[in-house]
Amino acid sequence: MTDTSPNLDLPLIMPAQAQKHVTVNESLLRLDALVQTRVQSRSVKPQPTNPHDGQAWILPAGRTGDQWGVMSVGNLAIWRDGVWTELPAQPGWRVYVLDEAGTAFFDGGSWRAAGASMITAQADNGAHSLSRIIAHRTGELGGANVVTGAVIPTRSVVFCVSVRAVSDITGASSFDCGVSGQENKFGGSLGLAIGSHNLGVVGPTAYYSDTPVVLTANGGDFTGGSVDVAIHAWVPKAPD
Repeated sequence: MTDTSPNLDLPLIMPAQAQKHVTVNESLLRLDALVQTRVQSRSVKPQPTNPHDGQAWILPAGRTGDQWGVMSVGNLAIWRDGVWTELPAQPGWRVYVLDEAGTAFFDGGSWRAAGASMITAQADNGAHSLSRIIAHRTGELGGANVVTGAVIPTRSVVFCVSVRAVSDITGASSFDCGVSGQENKFGGSLGLAIGSHNLGVVGPTAYYSDTPVVLTANGGDFTGGSVDVAIHAWVPKAPD
């Protein structure tokens, strides 16, 4: 008999174990963090200095701090009882990311913005076509350009990238939406006021590697604001 559960690594009570409440409480606290999981962010790099009990973060590349710095990228860091607890992420996990107002899932290597998907055609051998919308909220805009968490998946065909300002964008006179090397691919000189939006419809464009959507400031650097981004794509899947 193992001493932890197979999926969530919850500690199990052993025969004739003393202080059983310690093990039970540890399992309950892990469940409290992992069931209906929500994290504060997956992009904050400095270890928070004043977290609240039960708050969690996904550890990003470039993280810093005496405890975060020795934890692994992609794992969950949970603050409880005055200490940080690290929980390894498992493929298929989904969490709600508060500062993005959206869901992310772990594919076994990295966390990706999740969106809606629907199989539009399927063959008997498992080959199928997916219609996907990959949504992401990019907040606290800053600098000349922002690489968003909205990533066009490899081997996909994009028809549109839509954007909407969810708070006033400051610093720039307008902005472009595109990808690296084609900064206005999905729209140029876009509006800054809350509610401003654009449907960046393009001729079907194939992408052969994961490609982030990039927002580029015009007339000055971004100094604030938030934007919702949605990728509208078609994704083929090979036979099983």
